[in-house]
Amino acid sequence: MIDRLGKIAKELRIDVLKMLYEAGSGHPGGSLSAADIMAVLYFKVMRYDPKRPRWEKRDRFVLSKGHACPILYACLAKAGFFPSEELKTLRKLGSRLQGHPEYGALEGIEASTGALGQGLSIANGMAMAARIDKADYRVYCMIGDGESQEGQIWEAAMTSAKYKLDNLTLVLDYNKLQIDGEVSEVKGISPVKDKWLSFGWSVIEIDGHDIEQIIDAFDRAGKIKEKPTIIIANTIKGKGVSFMENQAGWHGKAPDEEELDKALLELE
Repeated sequence: MIDRLGKIAKELRIDVLKMLYEAGSGHPGGSLSAADIMAVLYFKVMRYDPKRPRWEKRDRFVLSKGHACPILYACLAKAGFFPSEELKTLRKLGSRLQGHPEYGALEGIEASTGALGQGLSIANGMAMAARIDKADYRVYCMIGDGESQEGQIWEAAMTSAKYKLDNLTLVLDYNKLQIDGEVSEVKGISPVKDKWLSFGWSVIEIDGHDIEQIIDAFDRAGKIKEKPTIIIANTIKGKGVSFMENQAGWHGKAPDEEELDKALLELE
């Protein structure tokens, strides 16, 4: 299982890089940092059926940091929601795969996101709806660390705790870089763990590239009652490609042909 998920994560990274090369624009850094988490989420944890994308009992996922949608599109294609050949249309005029996820354009997209800070509020609504409907599906949401500078994240965090949304699991892709540089220098969010604890959340901190730790974290989160849970996943921006790793310049820049070949050589 661990090896299989690691292989899937590598394939997702390859898909992301090829998509961005074809598009000539996009966001590799935060897509690559999230690949291992997304591989576990979509191919081990979440309950869904691509043949019945509106199945009422499906788990929901909200990618709040919507600019990292290449990794979401790669997951959805691999899971069978749409043909993988369509990945080449990323950001093209008329494509269903735009630069941020669009609800209704593509099956498997649960919310339009990309206006940073809003995803957790949307996930709260889904989790509250599940409770009202007495449904047993779970809601998952991923936010970024630069995004955590948004005030709405913290308003939503208070709401999650107030309503004891234990059917909600939040993941922080904590790669410590944003478009303008280091998160700590732009507007520091530390101490991250203590902040979430003080907001009434259960907190699990992991290495976001360790498949076994990721699986265990999601399993633990599913058993916690009376509190929402955040998984603080310590990651590396651009993970898997040596010249992209820990480089803020690769937040929103597509590789050229030479860079793509070099990256694929490392991954393959």
